[in-house]
Amino acid sequence: MEDNVKKPTLFQALLPIIFLIFVLGYGIIRLEVDPHIPLLLSAAFAAIIALLIGTKWDTIEDGIYKGIMLAMPAIVILMVVGTLIGSWVAGGVVPTMIYYGLHILSPSIFLVAACIITTIVALFVGSSWSTAATIGIALVGIGEGLDIPTAMTAGAVVSGAYVGDKMSPLSDTTNLAPGTTGEVELFEHIKHMLYVTIPAYIITLVLFGLIGIRFAGGTLDDGRITEITSTLSSHFNISPFMLIPLVIVLVLIGLKVKPIPALLCGSVAGSIFALLFQGADLFGVVDAMHFGYVMESGVELVDELLSTGGLHSMMWTISLIFLALSLGGILERARFLEVILENILKIAKSVASLTVFTHITAVFVNLFTADQYLSIVLTSRMYKDAYKKMGSHPKNLSRAVEASATVTSPLIPWNTCGAYMYAALGVSPFAFLPYAFFNISAFIISIIYGLTGFSMEKWQGEIPPIDDEKKAS
Repeated sequence: MEDNVKKPTLFQALLPIIFLIFVLGYGIIRLEVDPHIPLLLSAAFAAIIALLIGTKWDTIEDGIYKGIMLAMPAIVILMVVGTLIGSWVAGGVVPTMIYYGLHILSPSIFLVAACIITTIVALFVGSSWSTAATIGIALVGIGEGLDIPTAMTAGAVVSGAYVGDKMSPLSDTTNLAPGTTGEVELFEHIKHMLYVTIPAYIITLVLFGLIGIRFAGGTLDDGRITEITSTLSSHFNISPFMLIPLVIVLVLIGLKVKPIPALLCGSVAGSIFALLFQGADLFGVVDAMHFGYVMESGVELVDELLSTGGLHSMMWTISLIFLALSLGGILERARFLEVILENILKIAKSVASLTVFTHITAVFVNLFTADQYLSIVLTSRMYKDAYKKMGSHPKNLSRAVEASATVTSPLIPWNTCGAYMYAALGVSPFAFLPYAFFNISAFIISIIYGLTGFSMEKWQGEIPPIDDEKKAS
C-alpha cells in the first residue's frame, strides 16, 4: 500500500458498504432489476468517498484495473466454458449424460435419485440454475404424483444441483472463488473442496434415503421421463461413445493440464462429435459455440434444458464480475477493506476465529446485498491477505467462501439465487431450507474444519507485508 493513500476512518470505510446494501437491496428486491447498475452506482459512490478523503483518481483507477485483473484467468475460463457447453450439447455429450442419468430413477429411492440426477446434470452443465429450472421442474412434478411433499423434492433438487455446481469446472462461481482469492488454481480448489463435499453429500444422501423409506410404496408415473428420453434419442445419437469428449477432459485434468487448454480440447472434441455423429454442419457448430445451442423439439422441457451454452451466454456473468471486482478493487485500494478487516482482526486472533468470521461475512453479504457473486468477491478480497499472514493457505479461504457464500445464497428468498429457485420450483426457500441438507451440512462442516484445523493446509509462500502504521508501532 502506497504511503500517499490516506487511511479512512471506520465510519468512512463503512459508508460504501451501507450504500451498497441500500442500493442493491432496493434495486433487486423493490425494482426487481439486475444487480449490474446498482453495483455500478455503488462503485461510483465508493470512488467519490475515496476522492473526498484525499485518495488520488489514478490510485482509484489502479485499484479497478488490478481488481479486474485478479480474476482474468477465471473470466477467460468462463468464456471457454461457454463454447464448451454449446459444443457438448450439439455433439450429443450433454444429452447422453442426461439420458442415462434419468434412467436411474426408482420409486423406492426417489429423493435420493432426484439428488443424484441433479448432481449429474449440474456437474456437466455447470449451472445449478439451469438444472433446477429444467430437470428440477420435472422432478417436482413427479414427486407431486408420488404424493411426496414438494418442499422435500425441492430440497433434494437444490442439494444435488449445488453439489454438481460446486464440483464442476464449468461453474462460474467455482471459477470465481479461487480466481478472486488468488494463488489457487481451479482444479486445486475443486480438489480441496472434496473434504467438505464428500461428507456433506454422504450425509445428504443418507438423510434423503431415510426420509424416502416412507414413500417406497408409491408408483412412479414416468410419463415425463419417457417423454424426455424419447425426445433426446430421436434428436441425438445417444451412446456411451458420445462421452468420449468428457473422458478427454478428465484425462487431461488427471495429467494436470491447465484448465484453459484442457477445456479448449473438450470444446473442440465436442464440435468434432457434432459434425461426425449428430449431423450438424460447420455453421451450426460455430453458432452453438458462440450463441449457444438452440433445441427445437417441440417438447418445452427438453427445449429449455438444451437451449444453452455459448460464449455469449457468459457475458451477463462476466459483466457482473467486472463490476463487482471494480468495486472490490476500489474498496481495497482506497484501504476501506483494510480498515474494516483491522477491526475484525481485533477479535479474530487465530485461523479458527478467522474462518468463523469468513463464513459470517459471506452470509451477511448474501443477506444484505442479495447477490452471491458480490458475496464471493468481497469476502475473498477482504480476507485473502489475512489468511496468509496467519500461515493459512488461500485455498482454505476459497473453500470457506464456496461453503458459505455460494451454498447459502439459494436459502435466502430475496437473494438472486433464492428468488430464482422460488420462481423455478414454485417453493419458497424458507419451505425447502430444512431439506437442503447439502447446503446446510457443507456450511457446518466447513466451520468445523476451521475450528479443528482438519484439512486446513498451511501457507508456505510469501507473507504479505504489514502496513506502515503497524511497523511504526
